[in-house]
Amino acid sequence: MGTDQHETQNVGEASVSVFSKPAIAEATAIRQHLHANPELRYEECQTADLVAGRLKALGYDVTEGVAKTGVVGLLDTGRPGPTIAFRADMDALPIEEQTGLSYASRSPGKMHACGHDGHTASLLLAARKLAEDHDHLSGRIKLLFQPAEEGGLGAVAMIEADVLKGVENIYGFHNRPGFPLGRVFAKSGPAMGGSTRYELTIAGHGGHAARPDLAIDPILVGSAVVQGLQSIVSRRLSPLESGVITVTGFHAGGGGNVIPPAARLMISARDGSPDVFALLGHEIRQVTTNICSAHGARAEITQLLRIPSVINDRAQTDFVIKVAIDTFGENRAGHIDRLATMGAEDFAFYLEQVPGCFFFVGNGEESAYLHDPKYDFCDEILPVAGGMFVAIATHRLRPAI
Repeated sequence: MGTDQHETQNVGEASVSVFSKPAIAEATAIRQHLHANPELRYEECQTADLVAGRLKALGYDVTEGVAKTGVVGLLDTGRPGPTIAFRADMDALPIEEQTGLSYASRSPGKMHACGHDGHTASLLLAARKLAEDHDHLSGRIKLLFQPAEEGGLGAVAMIEADVLKGVENIYGFHNRPGFPLGRVFAKSGPAMGGSTRYELTIAGHGGHAARPDLAIDPILVGSAVVQGLQSIVSRRLSPLESGVITVTGFHAGGGGNVIPPAARLMISARDGSPDVFALLGHEIRQVTTNICSAHGARAEITQLLRIPSVINDRAQTDFVIKVAIDTFGENRAGHIDRLATMGAEDFAFYLEQVPGCFFFVGNGEESAYLHDPKYDFCDEILPVAGGMFVAIATHRLRPAI
């Protein structure tokens, strides 16, 4: 995606009657503006100002500074009915962009490499239509523009700020590279992997490189640990389950002729369910402790971060897919029976509190993958994602006859 114009594939045709061309053009301009001006977690001040200003202009009751840089927009129809919530994430990543786009990042070392610019623009597009159509709805809609999805536990901070008060169901989406452009799909139950980060400190005994017999070499021990960890998924996890263990950092010593006294390893574990999370955590501790003990070293392992698996409510997932098929047709929407990714999403924390569905919209089979310096959110799917929010609200908030 190294050019400014994606190949036209008419993915928005089914949404033409939902959004006007000026509305789509405005959403596209917003998306590209956000892409050019990325902000990292809890630094999304300009993004939040843009979102809040747009919501206020549309007539929403706006709360700013939620969870530091989050924004909540409330649309109250004044008629009795349920309260539902839609969520979009706003933060970018510490990645140097390599797309060559005219709207590429203007901030060195920062980039919207996960499509949060598109998620935010999609929800703003929906917000415009929902405000226009509020006379035909009942109940309330909360729009949650969340900071710090990328490892900052922004969802937890939003929940602690009481954004889910009164909310009966919550919905969100993520773009998915590698899937047909504009295809809407979802999976009930576990839909995205859980993510756990561990720090392992191996305490050995330093010494001279010429006399390793007088030392306990933490580099040697750590190397054995790296190899041992790889046997967990292949030999301890059922092949019918999903899990990944990756050592993402190994730091020890400074070279020369010195064996260092300690080594530090960073471990990333991905799981497809709470049961797999428990198994991997137990096995990681068991393997590291046993290998270190066998070499006379001591292991200290600390869990740094835990994001649970995204667990979609079955009834809400069936509802979302029915809405998608009704809106876009069976050839462009449907269920998926496997994990779309082992990547994690802190939307999982919302789903632990209220039932809902986190669905996906294809970003194109040729799209660069998420967190790739050449990734770009495809603007053609803005009316698809925005159209899903509008369609969900229209079906859920129909006035009583």
